[in-house]
Amino acid sequence: MNVFIHICCAPCVLFPYFHLKDEGYTLTGFFYNPNIHPFQEYTRRVDTLKDFASRVGFSVLYQHEFDLDSFFLQAAGKGTHRCEACYRMRLSTAAATARKQGADAFTSSLLYSKYQKHDCIAAIGQEMAEEYGIRFLYEDFRKGWREGIVESKAMGLYRQSYCGCVYSEWERYQKKREAQG
Repeated sequence: MNVFIHICCAPCVLFPYFHLKDEGYTLTGFFYNPNIHPFQEYTRRVDTLKDFASRVGFSVLYQHEFDLDSFFLQAAGKGTHRCEACYRMRLSTAAATARKQGADAFTSSLLYSKYQKHDCIAAIGQEMAEEYGIRFLYEDFRKGWREGIVESKAMGLYRQSYCGCVYSEWERYQKKREAQG
């Protein structure tokens, strides 16, 4: 089965990539993340994914449009629901592109992170599958959390410390400030 995998970043796709390959799936990656801020962070993640993909022979499509305006239109003013809006934006684009590419199914490396809203991602993935007429391959990739971290460090891949959006970056610094008192 040909599976189209939306990729948030190289470290998060490591475990899903190797796991799905071991299961016999043929994979095509897809990088679409208009949420990543600032632009230097975005390019660093793209470069890291290109490095990983070239090392393992992974074919990845890159939607290089840095569509920050669309992300802000979807997420601004949503408070704690901004993540849902962001997941919806990325998974909708992934499902539509997967169908257009002739894939049998799609999934996302977002299902790997312990820091993402897993049940929300799974529900939106299924919703997008129904909307675009393509199967959503759900798997809880968090089971490979430790393995992915160890492997990404062994490969020397850049590992970011926030999801990528400006809100997440701000929250990260707020927590540091609060901890310092």
